Amino acid sequence: MATAEANKLKVLTEHLAPGAPLTSDDLRKLDISADLATHYVKAGWLTRLSRGVYAKPGDELSFRPSLLVLQRTYLDLYVGGKTALDWYGYRQYIAQRPILNLYSWSTIPRLPSWFTERFPASYHRKRLFHETSKHLLFVTPFEDRTNEPNVSEPERAVLEVLSEVGVRQQLQEARDLLESAYTLRADVLQKLLQQCTSVKTVRLCLQLGKELSLPWAEKLDASSLPKGSSKPWVSHRQHGKLVLK
Repeated sequence: MATAEANKLKVLTEHLAPGAPLTSDDLRKLDISADLATHYVKAGWLTRLSRGVYAKPGDELSFRPSLLVLQRTYLDLYVGGKTALDWYGYRQYIAQRPILNLYSWSTIPRLPSWFTERFPASYHRKRLFHETSKHLLFVTPFEDRTNEPNVSEPERAVLEVLSEVGVRQQLQEARDLLESAYTLRADVLQKLLQQCTSVKTVRLCLQLGKELSLPWAEKLDASSLPKGSSKPWVSHRQHGKLVLK
């Protein structure tokens, strides 16, 4: 028995990658039960971050591996909005300590403190498109690489930012971000806009694209998009009124 446990501890040590947390599922795959994991915590061979999440004692967690563990816990959680645009090189302002924008189709009660205390993040429950949690439109591993977090592709991220205008997103910043996104793919944007549930987002995308003379804007077929009625969309905001015809 002692030899078997010693072998398991050796295997565990070999799998404790620097900066990467482990979950209960990871431990089960190593044939380490919950009781044995508790024993390892008491013995100082593991640190318990929260229920079902562990790390190497004294280890400083790395961002990417930690985010991947979070996305394995919440399967439809992904990086979106301004963070996704920043990752893809679309940016106007550089924050000293940027907030990670995480989105989910489902409801997540609260992001775990072991993650947010190390990596400041905000969570948005967003159902901006006709889709399902298992088939999110244009949410893919970053740059289509293995072992990378799921991220909104730039076209989706732009619409996520525009959807927040009038709520918690300043119009001028959204406009500046859109102005830098002149390389967006018109065909992808067309598909997303056709499935968009927000009339405001569709109208704002079309209006700003036209005002900024962005190359993809003239390629969109506006007649097939859900723009709502012929009446203007009006929002009274802190700094004035937003009118979208």
